[in-house]
Amino acid sequence: MTEASPPPSPLLEVDDVSVTLGGRPAVEDAHLHLYPGDLLGLLGPNGAGKTTLLRAVLGLVPIAHGQVRVGGLSPARTRHLVGYVPQRHEFAWDFPIDIAGAVLSGRTRFRGLLRRTRPADREAVDRALDLVGLTALRRRPIGELSGGQRQRVLVARALAREPQLLLLDEPFTGVDVPTQELLNDLFGRLAADGKALLMTTHDLAAAARTCTRVVLLNRTVVAEGGPRLLADPEQMLRAFGLDTAIGAAA
Repeated sequence: MTEASPPPSPLLEVDDVSVTLGGRPAVEDAHLHLYPGDLLGLLGPNGAGKTTLLRAVLGLVPIAHGQVRVGGLSPARTRHLVGYVPQRHEFAWDFPIDIAGAVLSGRTRFRGLLRRTRPADREAVDRALDLVGLTALRRRPIGELSGGQRQRVLVARALAREPQLLLLDEPFTGVDVPTQELLNDLFGRLAADGKALLMTTHDLAAAARTCTRVVLLNRTVVAEGGPRLLADPEQMLRAFGLDTAIGAAA
């Protein structure tokens, strides 16, 4: 009799994590696991702690209690496994650099700040630009880009790190429909290739179409399940409040 294969180990483990900012709780007792092939949508109202939770995974904010593990290791030891796409306003778009240079900056962990670019760096940048459809524009200054093009630059910059885990903070905010469709397709392909993606978003429709699982967060995890969870008015009421719950039920 053939033995069953052991279940896969989670790539990301967030266990009972709480974060306090400015003396106030920002995240409380949050718990989620992310596996290779997952595209998990993290949804909740403004101020729910979504970005704070991503930063806790990155090791950028201190954890009051609980633990985060990526590949079984603490965040300080796993930065080589993680790619991060921040919200667009967090990037210095007035810096005098072109698209290829911005994407190359994602390779700093390999090169160091002052080291020469290696063939492996150039190849990683080329692959990332091809994935987001920016190869032909690689020499365009980043200050001349549209909102959708800037979002693709940030995604390429994260992918140039060749991560196993990709964290995306509101990747669909303020982008045009073609860019959203391109990114939806790309994120699905990355998950199918065994990457794990954790995406914060306010776009319920995009999450329902794209994500394999969703988590509703309002400081703590309110509910977790498949995309159909977004059509459950009771859970949406708990996470978002009356207006969103009515809209989800309609």
